[in-house]
Amino acid sequence: MISLLHRSHAGKSPKPATIKTVAQTVGIGIETIRYYQRIGLIEKPEKPLSGYRVYSEDAIARLLFIQRAKELGFSLADCANLLALGDGCCRETKELAAHKLEIINSKLHDLQAIACTLEKLIQSCEANLAHQGCPIITAISKR
Repeated sequence: MISLLHRSHAGKSPKPATIKTVAQTVGIGIETIRYYQRIGLIEKPEKPLSGYRVYSEDAIARLLFIQRAKELGFSLADCANLLALGDGCCRETKELAAHKLEIINSKLHDLQAIACTLEKLIQSCEANLAHQGCPIITAISKR
C-alpha cells in the first residue's frame, strides 16, 4: 500500500499528505491536482476548520494510476473510464487498451513515413552541390 505520509527527517513525526506533499510525491503540479478534482477524477478532501486538506491513500493511489496511464498514452477521459471499470472488467479494459494500441501503431506508421521523407530531403540537400536553392525549403513550399 502507498504511504501518503512523508518523513522529513528520520525520527520526526510524518507530514500529513497536503496538496503540496501529494504533488511532490506523484510528480505533478498542485494545479493539476486541482484540475483533476474539478473534472471528477479525484475527490476533494474536506477542509478542516483550521489547517490544510489532507489527501487519503486512495486519492494518491488514483493520482499515481492516472500518471502511469498517461505515460501509456491514455487520455484523461480514458483514465476516467479505466478508473470506473476498476479491477473487475478485464474484457472492457482490454478493448480500451487494444484501441489505444491501434492509435499508437497508426502514429508510428505516420512517424516512420515522415522520417523517410526527411531522410530523402536531407540527402537531396547534401547532393545539391550547386547550392541553387534548398531542396528542403522547395519541397516544403510546394502544394
